[in-house]
Amino acid sequence: MLYIVQFEDKPNMGELRDKLFKAHIEFLDKMKDRVLVPGSMREVPSDKPLGGLWIIEAKDEADVRDVFKDDPFWTNGMRATVRINRWHKAFPDRKTPI
Repeated sequence: MLYIVQFEDKPNMGELRDKLFKAHIEFLDKMKDRVLVPGSMREVPSDKPLGGLWIIEAKDEADVRDVFKDDPFWTNGMRATVRINRWHKAFPDRKTPI
């Protein structure tokens, strides 16, 4: 099953984000078979990230939580909230353009 996972960062996390960014990207690369589409959310492209949005393949919500539990952004307290929703792709056979 596919899930959308939306993270909101705590305010004023830019310095911590910069410090953890390399480890976060390495984590995402290790999880590429499960975190299919990861990325940051911003109000406009040039803004600092406000959080993240991932599309994850998992069997259930507990499995989703197991995916991000070791993410350096999560374990170091950078995230304020997480929202998990089941996602039904309208055209399951279509490839994503990214």
